[in-house]
Amino acid sequence: MYLRDMHNTKGHISEITTGTWHPTNRDLCVTAGTDSTLRIWDCSLRMRQKDVIVHKSRAAGSAGRTRMTAVCWGSSPQGNSSSLVAAALDGSLVMWNGEGPYNRPSAEIRDAHERDTWTGGLDISSDGRTVVTRGGDDTIKLWDTRKFKSPISTVSHPSTTSQYPTTAIKFSPTSTSIVTGSPDGTLHILNPATLKPEHTTPITPSSPLISLLWHPKLNQILTGSSNAETHVLYNPSLSSRGALDILSRAPKRRHIDDDPSLTTDTSIALTGDIIAPNGNLNAARAAGERRAAPLTGLTASGRSRDPRRPHIPLTTPFAKTNPDERHVRENIPLSSMRDEDPREALLKYAEKAEKEPLFTGAWRKTQPRTIYADVSDEEVEPEKKRVRKG
Repeated sequence: MYLRDMHNTKGHISEITTGTWHPTNRDLCVTAGTDSTLRIWDCSLRMRQKDVIVHKSRAAGSAGRTRMTAVCWGSSPQGNSSSLVAAALDGSLVMWNGEGPYNRPSAEIRDAHERDTWTGGLDISSDGRTVVTRGGDDTIKLWDTRKFKSPISTVSHPSTTSQYPTTAIKFSPTSTSIVTGSPDGTLHILNPATLKPEHTTPITPSSPLISLLWHPKLNQILTGSSNAETHVLYNPSLSSRGALDILSRAPKRRHIDDDPSLTTDTSIALTGDIIAPNGNLNAARAAGERRAAPLTGLTASGRSRDPRRPHIPLTTPFAKTNPDERHVRENIPLSSMRDEDPREALLKYAEKAEKEPLFTGAWRKTQPRTIYADVSDEEVEPEKKRVRKG
């Protein structure tokens, strides 16, 4: 009963696929899982969830359960309640009132995308009137929340859900554009009404573009690719701060100690200065270049060629570099045992001790095999505490 009725569980009972924050309330967030539920969490309520939304699949053979693949929480600027939209693996697209109650969805489309395809891209426009989805059936569809029955526009676009579960698609902060990626690493900017590409920019060739974010305040686009690269796209006249602050700063000046040409190693002259005898600067410079050693590896004396790295004296086990090593070996008895491995030294006598025992030889005939008593943990009585005499 605990696992059948999702309302009685204290959290997801299987994998969490995605999550998002409330558009205005920073204390609320929602997560979607493969247990066919959406769960709303309040940061002020620790160790428990606020609400549970159970999606009952109507697909044949699903037993009323499916996997929730994407969720989005959007608001309306007219002061209306927010909208909560989620996509499922059975191809359905479900919408609830964002502020509740969540007993029944306000609208549902059963065959929004092809069944058993992962719809990983979902977003709501800033005015809360349109929803865009990117499914695993290689299509992008635009929906109207006021007539949530059939798509307004549908275009073909290759999906990456066969390898990566997230195939982000986002509205711009003003909902005047839609951005999404492609398997070949190209960023597509689409028309929000017709879904036709207005601009394409290659970001990471041959690496799928799987995550996107259009920052509303900075007005910059952040992209993430499957090759672990992150890129920031900005407009010098329309964007603010962010990447502009980084590019406007002067390059950091290197400290004089970071210059490898300046060194105090006497093997390549003091501080790297050139001493020109008789004023012959060119000859001295050429001689200095010939004497210059690479900055990697060690010299013949064991010193590092990098002048910035301090010299570490050569040490070996048992102080073999001690000048009195010969005196210690000749005059101190058993001094050679310092070079032996204690474990190996003891194992040398293991076979001899087994054949000719020194301390247990009296039992060789009466008890050739040692027998130990089997004592369980219950038989071991704790030691009695000593009574302190007053």
